[in-house]
Formats: sequence, structure tokens, C-alpha cells
Amino acid sequence: MDSAGEADASPPSSAPPAGALRVHPLTDRPGWQAAGEISLTTRPAWEQTLHHLALSDEEACHLELSAVTFVDVAGVSALAMTAQGLPQGRRIVLEEPPATLRRVLDMFWPDLPAVEVMAR
Repeated sequence: MDSAGEADASPPSSAPPAGALRVHPLTDRPGWQAAGEISLTTRPAWEQTLHHLALSDEEACHLELSAVTFVDVAGVSALAMTAQGLPQGRRIVLEEPPATLRRVLDMFWPDLPAVEVMAR
């Protein structure tokens, strides 16, 4: 999905332009890869991605975030709300999230069992 919320299954050829968000399904595990900014202008695409993730039957869904350059507090809040709404035993695995995302999660949702952070 791009910032307009359209699905795009092809791998990103380059970093998205400033203020844009590209989201693609992962090919080797359940989940999504995001690149760009998570902000007011890209929130609909981000929230649609989180909605798809929440509908998955997988025990663990991955969000590969190494190419995310910015995330605002509302984007982190949407992630936390999605995680809180998951059935018991399900989790979201954040792969290489931006440091600001980890800090905001630690500050406002320090004990969120449905979120696992993996940093390489």
C-alpha cells in the first residue's frame, strides 16, 4: 500500500519521497514492510496496514520498520491500540523500529505484552 492506501506488492525500488509511506507485504513471513514517514498525511495507509495485521490469523505478525524515517506519537498510539485489541496469545513483532517508536512505546505503554521489539 502506498500513502493513498493502494496495495503494491512490488519491492520498493528506492526510498519513498519525503512525507510518503510505502507498505508492502513480507514475502518470507507474515507481516508488512514499511518505508518512509508515519505522520498525519500517511496515517490512513498506516492504520489500514495495522487493520490488515489485526485480521490475520497468525500468532505473530511482523512489521519490518528499518526504512521508517519518522513516526509521530499518533502513529505509535495506533500501533499500541491495535496490539491491545489482539486476541490473547497473538503479538506484533517490530523489526528494527526507529528509536523514537521504541521510546514512545516504553514511555506510554511500557507493559504491552502483544508487542515484541527486535533490533539487529
